[in-house]
Amino acid sequence: MAIAIQVVLHQDVENLGNSGDVVKVRPGYARNYLIPRGLAVVANKASIARVEDIKKAAKARAAKQLEEAREVATKLENVAIKLERAVGDENKMYGSVTGKDIEEAYAALGYQFDKKDVELSDPIKTLGLHDVPLRLHREVKVMLKVEVIKKSS
Repeated sequence: MAIAIQVVLHQDVENLGNSGDVVKVRPGYARNYLIPRGLAVVANKASIARVEDIKKAAKARAAKQLEEAREVATKLENVAIKLERAVGDENKMYGSVTGKDIEEAYAALGYQFDKKDVELSDPIKTLGLHDVPLRLHREVKVMLKVEVIKKSS
């Protein structure tokens, strides 16, 4: 079994630690994932001495990202989209509305976010108004207003 090595994180890594933390990980995880992506460096005397600088920079970057996420959230609260879908007998939809559809509709309005941040447990399969949660930041969530309407022939 491989011995764990210590690395200093340059960025927050979910389920591992925050930027500036010194953590123990398996050598393969560090060598193949963390280090090539610039998420961490091997912990040595020099990198551990720089931990305070890394933490200050990370704190400033995190505060800026949080503020930007809050600004976007306030803008998105007032925006609603309408998506047209074909329906059959008894107003049953053909297909569904997915996170990708929602992301594309908001992108057309000038709002950029990743479809992975749309927390849609199941695709929308009914007509009407739906509230869809969007995670902009670890601490910022906003409810998107998505109305699915019948496509006019």
